[in-house]
Amino acid sequence: MFFNVYQWLPPEGVKILLVLFLSFLVGLEREEHKATTEAYAFGGVRTFPLIGLIGYTMAVLSGGQMVPVTVGFVVVAGFLLLSYWYKLVSPQAAGVTSEISALATYLVGALVYGGHFWIATTLIVASVLLLQLKAALEGLTKRVAPEEILTFAKFLLLTAVILPILPNNELGTYRINPFKTWLVVVAVSAVSYGSYVLQRLTKEQGGVVLSAVLGGAYSSTVTTVVLARRASHEYRPHLFSGGILMASGIMYARLVILVGIFNRDLMIMLAPSFIVLAGLATGAGWLWSRLPDPSRGPVKREYEPKNPLELRAALLFAAFFVHLQVAPRLAAIHLGRAGVYSLAVIMGVSDVDPFIMGMTQAAGKLTPMQVGAASILIAAASNNIVKGIYAYGSRRQTGIRSLCLLVGLAILGLGPLLWLAR
Repeated sequence: MFFNVYQWLPPEGVKILLVLFLSFLVGLEREEHKATTEAYAFGGVRTFPLIGLIGYTMAVLSGGQMVPVTVGFVVVAGFLLLSYWYKLVSPQAAGVTSEISALATYLVGALVYGGHFWIATTLIVASVLLLQLKAALEGLTKRVAPEEILTFAKFLLLTAVILPILPNNELGTYRINPFKTWLVVVAVSAVSYGSYVLQRLTKEQGGVVLSAVLGGAYSSTVTTVVLARRASHEYRPHLFSGGILMASGIMYARLVILVGIFNRDLMIMLAPSFIVLAGLATGAGWLWSRLPDPSRGPVKREYEPKNPLELRAALLFAAFFVHLQVAPRLAAIHLGRAGVYSLAVIMGVSDVDPFIMGMTQAAGKLTPMQVGAASILIAAASNNIVKGIYAYGSRRQTGIRSLCLLVGLAILGLGPLLWLAR
């Protein structure tokens, strides 16, 4: 039926109806706003459709030329300025939201004339949402701390400002690509930042288990150290050792995502074993954490993650990553596979992200794909053992359990080497 009506009406009639409908939506929202306030408010279900029709008519009369449409925009803005001036001289608080939405409605009329139906509809929907969600948006500004805005600005600096200006070419003997190097920094930062945001949003919610899961996506090494410190003064060996194991399980899931972004072939080789390891460690850690402990009662979250988007840290990561693109090649040339594997063991002592990200660029180019996959398995297993040693420094029973669980995970993590050695 709607299709028949559409065919019956002339094309300009359809556009006029669309302008009226879209403008009416904004007017309806403003009419509801006027009903909830005693202060003066501009426009309603009649004014906004008229403004939309003025915009459409100006576009029709000018044949779509920008100058007449702009002149009409200025004239309408002049009338709206009078409305805003009236608000300023009145005793009530003055807002300019209605007047700005009226200007957007004028533009919608011109957009519909030009056939930009999707843009016009999107503009009206966005306007209605912004007007209707006033309370929620203003409440958000109270919940978001100023430092979180700065943190997000740093993320935009890393992604939208620095990344696009870097050359996407391979330079030098070792074919270092500045764009891909910084893209690795952005990817690792994005995963850590996502976990950071979730931890901030769930602040004071959940317990050790939630902290372990979110912390594992942020940094399983940092999470292990934090949980081990808490275990030193809380007698909950099963809970904390299980949480530490879960954090290391989430690490494998995190590595699958990061490796898959930059080296699909390497991800295909590692994904089956990493997904199994992630599932086993996370599931076993959760079951282990459910076992009864001598102490009972809920354990609240205390750890607050640090901002992962410090520019200095990003630059250090980039420099470390560049060196680790070269190091496997030199190790393979001068020391053979044993040299690459030894480097993987050494890198497991600290954060393994730079080494693994460097291997995503080297595998298949500077080193064989199987060597790259094996070195990542070794680095992850080495990191698990080191985390177990960190955890061993906590309360005795928690430390022993954590060390045994992580050593067991490391042994399981080395199992796929038998398949890669074929």
